[in-house]
Amino acid sequence: MTQSVGDTHSKTIGYLLWIFGFTGAHRFYYGKPITGAIWFFTLGLLGIGWLIDLFLIPGMDRKADFRYQTGKYDYSVAWILQTFLGLFGIHRFYMGKIWTGILWLCTAGIFGIGYVYDFCTLNGQVDERNKAVQ
Repeated sequence: MTQSVGDTHSKTIGYLLWIFGFTGAHRFYYGKPITGAIWFFTLGLLGIGWLIDLFLIPGMDRKADFRYQTGKYDYSVAWILQTFLGLFGIHRFYMGKIWTGILWLCTAGIFGIGYVYDFCTLNGQVDERNKAVQ
């Protein structure tokens, strides 16, 4: 099975998240949860890794575009909803996950733990939904 290469992620969103790069937000967005967590706990490797990432984002964007499936659900929309409204489960409603969206809404993202979980797995969730729709 071959995967279609499309523009799944946006460099603009990547650079906007890079502004908060010491939190690892841009790395989570591009599907790098381990280094995203490292950036979060070390403040972007004390700012050095954050600065270097300014030049690495185009490559991260290309790899994400190749790795993830395009489809009905837009990665950038899901990530914006997750980042700003994730505790309320709005990103889950967007992806058609109504029951877990309600659960997130009633429990503040299962008391924040589910919110963090979604930062690490959101690309995979969107990818899975896009593959299921096709």
